Amino acid sequence: MELHQIYNQLWQDYTQQNPSVEKIYNLFLNEGETINHDHIAFRSFNDPRVNIDVIAKPFVERGYEARGEYHFTKKKAYAQHFEHKTDPNAPRIFISHLLTEQLSDFVQETVASILNRAPQKQFKSEELIFSKTLWGKPKYQIYKKLLKESEYAAWMYAFGFRVNHFAMKVNDFKKFTELEKINDRLKSEGWKMNQSGGEIKGSKEQLLEQSSIMADKIDVVFEEGTYQIPACYYEFTKRYPDKEGNLFSGFITKSADKIFESTNQY
Repeated sequence: MELHQIYNQLWQDYTQQNPSVEKIYNLFLNEGETINHDHIAFRSFNDPRVNIDVIAKPFVERGYEARGEYHFTKKKAYAQHFEHKTDPNAPRIFISHLLTEQLSDFVQETVASILNRAPQKQFKSEELIFSKTLWGKPKYQIYKKLLKESEYAAWMYAFGFRVNHFAMKVNDFKKFTELEKINDRLKSEGWKMNQSGGEIKGSKEQLLEQSSIMADKIDVVFEEGTYQIPACYYEFTKRYPDKEGNLFSGFITKSADKIFESTNQY
């Protein structure tokens, strides 16, 4: 599979699951903006079968390399971001995994159980990143119990291996060049913005600003029935040049920590 085919498959899956995505994409497209993506983000577990190295493999094999790492102490997660070695326009890949060993026995046992239940050969497939809940239909009672301890664990249990979010590259916009303008337009159309740590995370001084909508609530079929829970979200990213004139290319841990909360219950 070529890189562009991987991007297309990820985008197709992401837009089909999240009704807001195409609406927002088309909103800015109809305003005459050029839409490219700054990064694509994934979540996983710190298990050698599915950790960051495993999720990154199809990208690394196609020219990506690790560039930055991030520690989320409160959320008990760790992340790395990857950039393409030769294509500066390729979206960054941001992959995090939950440090399950730092969580309760219940979380550790649940994660081990679902991974053990999954077809093991799928963990070695480059299609793992599209394969969703390999462990079958989740249980709502388990989801709720996980949610009390770790929103991240609950999200992974309900949705599995898939894109968590795409981020629009605001640097390519000509009209909506400021995040305030983008946020105001989205709110006027009825979208709820992530307010955790402020509507705009980061600053010009930090060389990176980010904002995001709250994740769409979608119907998920659990063993006990169908429930609406937050799925994925859309992010907006603006980067600024450093003293040498190069655009900042990494991420700010404090801001990323708050962006994670776009999938929180609301």
